Amino acid sequence: MKTILDIILLLVGFVLLIKGADYFVDGSCAVAKRLRVPSIVIGLTIVAVGTSLPELAVSTFAAVKHSNAIALGNVVGSNIFNLLMVIGITALFKDMLVKKSILKREMPLLLIISVLLIFLAGDILWFGGIIKKNNIFLFENGSTMVGNVNRIDGILLLVLFVGFIAWTVSYALKERTEEDGTDEVIMLSKRKSAIFIVGGAIAIAVGGQVVVDSAKSLALAAGMSETLVGLTIVAMGTSLPELVTSAVAASKGEADLAIGNVVGSNISNILLVLGLSAAISSVGVTAMNFVDIIVSLAATIIVFIVASTQRTIKKKEGIFLVIIYTFYMAYIICRQIYG
Repeated sequence: MKTILDIILLLVGFVLLIKGADYFVDGSCAVAKRLRVPSIVIGLTIVAVGTSLPELAVSTFAAVKHSNAIALGNVVGSNIFNLLMVIGITALFKDMLVKKSILKREMPLLLIISVLLIFLAGDILWFGGIIKKNNIFLFENGSTMVGNVNRIDGILLLVLFVGFIAWTVSYALKERTEEDGTDEVIMLSKRKSAIFIVGGAIAIAVGGQVVVDSAKSLALAAGMSETLVGLTIVAMGTSLPELVTSAVAASKGEADLAIGNVVGSNISNILLVLGLSAAISSVGVTAMNFVDIIVSLAATIIVFIVASTQRTIKKKEGIFLVIIYTFYMAYIICRQIYG
């Protein structure tokens, strides 16, 4: 009975997170538009951060409750899911055309940030020793601590996030065209804007806490590690906005928007979500966590290579990405069983 209740609470938490983020973004955009903030700036700041609000809420509450495995697993798992499943499934709907700007700027930046995370998460000089000594790919000694993303690292990531937003907005303003109008921003009354912002923030806060508490309870009841729960159930749940948005875009013939959303979301997850979580409470990294971070980097490289091929991600390549994710899921489940 307790398990069923936890599942219901987890689903309710995801709904609160996703709908709360939607209302918060709509309200914030309306206020920004009233203050005459350019639409393109609104899109690259408020809307961009809004897609990562579910991950931000969950990882922040997990950090406060010292559930580091959920905090880190949510970020890494969400990034892997976005790269392999969201892009993979979207490509099944329609071939995805990749903009040159993404290949020249955002994708290389995501690669650099992913490599930086490896340096911050564990002593890179001992990388070979970690793999060899602990046999973590073979499910042995995976719980061994190999490093941590401490408060200083967290502050560094947050500073880099502010720099990323400033850099992106600067480029966008220089390249702005007539099409970058105000039609996409929904205008609301002052009262409705306030209700959306406050109500959305409350829903996000409550949803984040409910997801963390129910996920921990489910992990305990099912004998699962918090890392596995964070990498799978929580990560998939918080990535639902990206999946739905990308699928809808593909159905409307705008599949090319998906990869931009995914890359932007993944950058925000590392710099903002993990940065804030680490700034609140140092996030410990186990040997298994380190492997997952490496998988995230590998997924980034794979998508970069696939996207660079004729600047298009085709259906067969989408199937390839989904298959890779399926193998990864099988791997972490086996790791849980035999670890």
